[in-house]
Amino acid sequence: MPQSANDIDDLTPEIEEELKSKTEIKKEMHQLQDFAQSLVEMSKHQRSLISLTDELKDAMVVADKIKNKHEALRRHIRHIAKILLETDLAPIHQAIDVMANKHQQSTAKFERLESLREQLIDQGNDAVEALLLEFKQMDRQKLKQLVRNATKEKKAEKLGKHYKNLFTYLKDNS
Repeated sequence: MPQSANDIDDLTPEIEEELKSKTEIKKEMHQLQDFAQSLVEMSKHQRSLISLTDELKDAMVVADKIKNKHEALRRHIRHIAKILLETDLAPIHQAIDVMANKHQQSTAKFERLESLREQLIDQGNDAVEALLLEFKQMDRQKLKQLVRNATKEKKAEKLGKHYKNLFTYLKDNS
């Protein structure tokens, strides 16, 4: 029994948490089922990169066995969703985000290398010296030669071998 009005206010968050509507509960279960479906659809290699509980790993093995049995798979996905309900999903979501982000990271790196190559060609020796200060493992003579040859190709408007070689050298050494 609450002793005062303050005691009732202290209980309010607990009561609100307990009193979810039936619609909210169904919505959460559908979201978990969709998430379980996405886990089942992943390749075995992708799932191996995610830290799943032993119970989830066993459920995924069963799901792989019954993939061609539609109704059994649907029921099993509901079972996986119930397991997920009791599992901490943060590490799983984080691992999936990392896997999804690899493509974006490689695209960003590619674009950064392309802009670096253009900067080296446009600015010449000053840009080469600045780059050599940042990446000490690069060979000064080789880099200057690649930039000089790529600059000649760009002026002739025939981008080819040296232009690509400069990009490859930057990719391998930066």
